[in-house]
Amino acid sequence: MSLRHCICAVAGALMVTATPLAQQQTEFQPGTTSSFMIFLRGNPVGLEQVALSRTPEGWSILSTGRLVQPIEVVARKLEVRYTADWTPIAFNIDMTTRGQFQRIITTVDGTTATSEITAGTETTRKMDTIDPASLLLPNVFYSPYEALAARLRTVPSGTTLPAYQIPLGSLQIRVGDSTTEQIQTTTRLISAKRTRVTMASASGSDEVNVWADEAGRLLRLTVPAQGLDVARTDVASVAARQVAISRPNDESVRILANGFSLAGTVSKPTGAAKGPLPAVVLVGDSGPADRDELVAGIPILGQLAGALADAGFLVVRYDKRGIGQSGGRPEGVTVADYSEDQRAAVKFLMSRKDVDSKRIVLVGHGEGGLVSLMTAAAEKRVVAVVLLATPGVSGSDLVLQQQEHALAKLNISDAEKQARIAMQKRINEAALTGKGLDQFTPEIRRQVDNPEFQSLLALDPAKLVARVRQPILIVQGELDTQIAASNADRLAALTQARKPPLPATVVKVPGVNHLLTMSVTGESDEYEKLPVKQVSPAVTSAVVDWLKKALLVP
Repeated sequence: MSLRHCICAVAGALMVTATPLAQQQTEFQPGTTSSFMIFLRGNPVGLEQVALSRTPEGWSILSTGRLVQPIEVVARKLEVRYTADWTPIAFNIDMTTRGQFQRIITTVDGTTATSEITAGTETTRKMDTIDPASLLLPNVFYSPYEALAARLRTVPSGTTLPAYQIPLGSLQIRVGDSTTEQIQTTTRLISAKRTRVTMASASGSDEVNVWADEAGRLLRLTVPAQGLDVARTDVASVAARQVAISRPNDESVRILANGFSLAGTVSKPTGAAKGPLPAVVLVGDSGPADRDELVAGIPILGQLAGALADAGFLVVRYDKRGIGQSGGRPEGVTVADYSEDQRAAVKFLMSRKDVDSKRIVLVGHGEGGLVSLMTAAAEKRVVAVVLLATPGVSGSDLVLQQQEHALAKLNISDAEKQARIAMQKRINEAALTGKGLDQFTPEIRRQVDNPEFQSLLALDPAKLVARVRQPILIVQGELDTQIAASNADRLAALTQARKPPLPATVVKVPGVNHLLTMSVTGESDEYEKLPVKQVSPAVTSAVVDWLKKALLVP
């Protein structure tokens, strides 16, 4: 039986209550306990409590756990024992499945694994020939993968590790490449090792990702094809985030907002600064973005911050309210609320002695550009605004632009295309007025009946730009299919129409998509496949050069 078989049995589960973070260990060392949440397709379906300890004979992994409906499995005791060099000794589990008692006791003697399997009142005996160095991995519960995490700490890529899936048969675990990832929890920064492995049996194979912390303890395990995610509760918390990019002198900060605080990062030039620095507030696009705005493996804001800091600017970026480590709640938030958060970041910069308060700039990507325009109109202490891939039309018109682009790629009749556009117009009108939403499916209502989407639909850049008196730079990728290049022309026209007339600088970058990276088609389905996960140097150079000129930075 492959891993795929046991995972599918867990589908359709209900919520499980996790151990509060305050009760958890932040570092899983031998002799301590930790908790793991089990998710299937994003839904929490189980919980395991795990202890790893050294014993006179070697290692012991001891756990209890529960998986909820429809499988309803409770492990009252699961134990795996190894020698000091991870040679298997024994495995046993006492559990109930839908109320029926079950027990498996497996002992390993050289190349022979003997299992006594009890279901209810019946006991059967099974013997298998296995590799004497096999890892013992049962179905459904995942605490025994602690042994795999420990082995992956030292074995090189290309190694094949033997395993025995109790009580079914042997597996081969082919070890792939490893990468290092930084994960920030509420208490510490974890340097995690992520290893890709392939688990192969006679019935098939599964691609699996295994994360371990600095001590080699299991941190997370995923099977992407099955939607399975097993995560230690410190990294499963909504307050945990992957640190996609960092600089040696980065500073973690808290920005006081309206009744809560925003968690952010300040990036500065390396070396000693000669006096207060010009400063930049970065704000990302729509969606639940953290301070790095990580999309398809590209930390857009993180890379922009690094380029600006290298150019002599102090840069602050932050998790959106209710995202990552920031307080507040994302429900009910509007573009105006995000602008208030950005104003809090401006106020934060004004309070710093290492910031030149007369040279503070806003840089916004996508929706963040609209947020920055709104902030600049209200915040006269801002001296310049940079718009990256920012809409130049109302949100309602932008949605129609995006739909027309998507429909152009479909092999359907013109009549069907027009019918879908007409439907989108009705959806937009209902979302804006709050009338007629009941005519649409529940899925459509969930997507549009929220304040952020409604505020975006109603937002008109023409009204925002007319109120902004600061110089504006507009940077647009020519292959952007989310925000078409014509939006840059529209923003430029709006900027030049201000009274009194104020010029705008427009930079269109060939070959660049909405993520500000080099692209072939610019389509969103290309994002994950991009070979270079880097904001285009042409984009960062355009921003840096313009800011240095506008702010008289040497």
